[in-house]
Amino acid sequence: MSKKYDITFVGHMCYDEIKHFGQEAKVAPGSAVLCGAMVAAKVGKKVAVVAKMSPKDEHILQPMKDLGIDCFLVPSAETSYNRVVHESENMDERTMTLIKSAGIIAIDEVPMLDTTNMHLAGISDTEFDMPLMKALKARNYDSLSVDMQSFVRHVDPMTKNHEYSDVADKKEIAAMMNKLKLDVLEARLLTGTDDLEKAAIIVESWGCPEVMITQSEGVLARVNGVTYYEKFSNSNVTGRTGRGDTTFAAYMSHRLNHDVAESLKFAAALVSIKMETPGPFSGTLEDVYKRIDEKHS
Repeated sequence: MSKKYDITFVGHMCYDEIKHFGQEAKVAPGSAVLCGAMVAAKVGKKVAVVAKMSPKDEHILQPMKDLGIDCFLVPSAETSYNRVVHESENMDERTMTLIKSAGIIAIDEVPMLDTTNMHLAGISDTEFDMPLMKALKARNYDSLSVDMQSFVRHVDPMTKNHEYSDVADKKEIAAMMNKLKLDVLEARLLTGTDDLEKAAIIVESWGCPEVMITQSEGVLARVNGVTYYEKFSNSNVTGRTGRGDTTFAAYMSHRLNHDVAESLKFAAALVSIKMETPGPFSGTLEDVYKRIDEKHS
């Protein structure tokens, strides 16, 4: 009998070179896959990862394997390498450059897994294309989801910088998804407004019943015509990188057994803890519930 997973994260593993304003650059394994999968496993879910990367870097999967995550490596000539430079003390102002890319993931590279949620956890338009999404939709998972940063962030072929722009297939993408994640910048580019609720209603009208939008102050969810919002409670933003990936993974994990309001509160509390320390979420369930009691009750 095949193993049953709660959530499967698909995307690139990568190295993140992060330079905070006025500090030396530091390099560490990263990616939306890593940030998301570590969260889901730490809160007790059965997790799989399908990661496209160079086999020579397989050792960077070990922290996930140590948490019981089953990792399926899709071999590529290179492991993606992403440079993030914060030019000011505003952590939301950053220049991202994709130095190396593992390339588009093909449907025959994604194993047939028994999973409740299949999440496309990308960081740029070099990971997923329409044929892949259509083929995954045809596999009839209970929930197929995507982070719209995977399409809004276009990698310039000359500079390799992430350039933000509208997405021609945005309505078709949204209509295929059971859940969809974006941030306030992506929302403005795709919908023409940075009013979170108005943007979520527009995306909902494209056919996605569950929409999440993050911003620096908090997170909004629009589910089946109802809007929910929860503020963040972090005391600093040294762990800003991975905010959206972590929020959505925490929300998806909790939504397996809880309603929207509880799941949003859980996600906001967890990511608030994560943003206070660089790297993936390293806390515990007890830490999250304590933060909920102290700051989100």
